[in-house]
Amino acid sequence: MHDEATWFGHPRGLTILFLTNMWEQFSYYGMRALLVYFMTKELLLAQTQASFIYGAYTAAAYFTPILGGVLADRWLGKRRAIIIGASIMAAGHFMMTFDTLFYVALATIALGNGLFLPSLPSQVGDLYKHGDARRGWAFNVYYVGVNIGGFLAPLICGTVGELYGWHYGFGLAGIGMLLGLVVYVAGQRYLPPETLRTQAAGAPAPRGLGRETVLVLVGIGLAVTVFRAAYEQVGNTVALWADSGVDRTLGDWTIPMTWFQSLNPLFVMLLTPPLLAYWHRRAASGVDQAPLRRMACGALIVAGAYLVLATAGWRADGAATGWIWLVLFFLVLTIGELFILPTGLGLFARLAPRHLGSTTVAAWFLVTFAGSLSAGLVGSLWSRFEPGAFFALLAALAALSAGLLWRLNGPMQHADRLHAGGVAVGANA
Repeated sequence: MHDEATWFGHPRGLTILFLTNMWEQFSYYGMRALLVYFMTKELLLAQTQASFIYGAYTAAAYFTPILGGVLADRWLGKRRAIIIGASIMAAGHFMMTFDTLFYVALATIALGNGLFLPSLPSQVGDLYKHGDARRGWAFNVYYVGVNIGGFLAPLICGTVGELYGWHYGFGLAGIGMLLGLVVYVAGQRYLPPETLRTQAAGAPAPRGLGRETVLVLVGIGLAVTVFRAAYEQVGNTVALWADSGVDRTLGDWTIPMTWFQSLNPLFVMLLTPPLLAYWHRRAASGVDQAPLRRMACGALIVAGAYLVLATAGWRADGAATGWIWLVLFFLVLTIGELFILPTGLGLFARLAPRHLGSTTVAAWFLVTFAGSLSAGLVGSLWSRFEPGAFFALLAALAALSAGLLWRLNGPMQHADRLHAGGVAVGANA
């Protein structure tokens, strides 16, 4: 593994993982930007059915990593799992260009994602030695890569799909996945070595997560599940509202509806550097915020974002809402997201025993699975509420999550003290 710093003072391997995930996210968000519109406009599915299928697909894409993480840790290894998973996902995206393969394509993408998703972020942690202070910040840098792909996808795949045909947009998403695979294979020499999957003779058995730590992580998972039931509406009911309830005119030009989905990743890229600098200053002054307190603040900010949409819906009173309200929503939502999602992923990766890195990170994606499924169910209520009332409901869900995360801070600190004393977790925590 090369330790030479090439990007924000981090190992070169972080750049490879950053670019690989950037292109994978380009493919994922490119397809997601079109999915609800494709189902309602091309396949002519009812909104309730389309929202449920959307939620079921995103849930499946985050359920398969639970099994994929075990396969990577026990048999395949992280590198092989990523290469196989990326290849399967590329095939699934190209299947999306055929209407008759729609459901098969969704299942194929979810299957490949199961191998790819838990292994890549767990390799981020493997780039750093135990106690390296850069390790925690690496996940925020990595998260920027996620959002570069997410920013470009609606602009490219969304525009092509919306203007020239949905299937062309899906095909571009497949090309993005192939580019990510090429980057990963070409950058192998910069990646961390594989962790041995067999225990050496006479070596002590590696320790796993302590009982109290597991219980706290379960509690965090439940809180984040509630949060995601609201957050995941961005590609579902918020996208539908952008089409039917927002005045998208700008002079003589109409803004494509898929473009609004680029605002979230754009704001992630713009806001991550100042937020990192702010957190660095707080840490240097000795007032660094506990991870769960930071996550709770993020959920509360997201609640505020949905209150912005609720206010817009109530003010419009059935008329089209100005698109500036949607821009303000994405700005506030992104600030909250940066407080909660990278912090949660980093927390799970930090607590992962080295021999179970992919499996523990997969537990974070189990939370995403549950939250996505809940989001599909919540999204199916869209047609039964006025927009203002529906968005107020989402704000209440995010606020509930904030309260739960805040309450869990004490138990988390106690679990950390046990870990520091050598009681709880293994060497990679």
